[in-house]
Amino acid sequence: MKKGKLIPAIFRVAELVFVAFVLLNPVPALAEDGYDPLTVSEQTQVRVLDLSVRDNVRQRNIPVRVYLPGNQEPAPVVLFSHGLGGSKEGSSYLGKHWSARAYVCVFLQHPGSDESVWKDVPAARRMAALRQAANARNYLLRIQDVRAVLNQMEAWNGRNDSPLNGRLDLKHVGMSGHSFGALTTQAVSGQVFNVAGREISYADERIRAAVIFSPSSPRRENAQVAFSGVRIPWMLITGTKDVAVIGDADLESRLAVFPALPPGGKYELVLYKAEHSAFTDRPLPGDKEQRNPNHHRAILAVTTAFWDAFLKGMPEALKWLDGSGPSSVLEPQDRWQKK
Repeated sequence: MKKGKLIPAIFRVAELVFVAFVLLNPVPALAEDGYDPLTVSEQTQVRVLDLSVRDNVRQRNIPVRVYLPGNQEPAPVVLFSHGLGGSKEGSSYLGKHWSARAYVCVFLQHPGSDESVWKDVPAARRMAALRQAANARNYLLRIQDVRAVLNQMEAWNGRNDSPLNGRLDLKHVGMSGHSFGALTTQAVSGQVFNVAGREISYADERIRAAVIFSPSSPRRENAQVAFSGVRIPWMLITGTKDVAVIGDADLESRLAVFPALPPGGKYELVLYKAEHSAFTDRPLPGDKEQRNPNHHRAILAVTTAFWDAFLKGMPEALKWLDGSGPSSVLEPQDRWQKK
């Protein structure tokens, strides 16, 4: 090779080596002040407890999985509501990371719209069983489950015989959920419903912030009316391919929520080519897109910063969230906005 062609070739090889290095060694989500929502100490211990909440009023048992941080200090609490046909074991990547960041994470399981709907049903009838479970009755049961679990958390926090005794900072509670769990989260954190001409709210005042995966706007009501009264911080996360097999929530419905929210602590992340299952631990039958590992990395970063900012009141987290922090974990075609 001639000398004139050799030098550009050397630079091209060096460029490819550099690109490969960056892809294999992603830049940490680090702000100028050293804040990084992805950092977890190697010494961090997370204990997993499977418990059951008894709601005597409704004669209903609600299984919960608790991710308990290893330290002994009272920690903010984050509740999570699974999607249709799910369980308390789903979306564990969220529970593990958030608890490693010193949050007590309580993952609810909602009888009647959980995995029991399809597990013992022949494969040919499972979709019909799931569709039947996606009803208003189960929706109301889920909303009531959240209140029952919060009530039980208060009781356990004051009982000497409870593993959660003194471990819960119940003045700083966050709520999260995916799909049917997103609808549940919207209901208990500020969405208003029009029932027979009356505005009804199921909001629980103990909830101080919400992260909503695959949100959706109401079918027959005005989104502005439904969401304009949301007073606490909300983070909405969806994807450009986020369409569920069951239900009529399309991308337009998901994207209609953010514009209807009042300003102040409101965020929206739209992940490029993220399907409905991108926010869970594993793909779903019928998925068409290859899963992008950076989706979970971005989700963990922005949600952790959100909790740190609005449940722990960390100014460095808010600075990261409102500044250049999100751009350090997102890809060029992802969309991030705040107000």
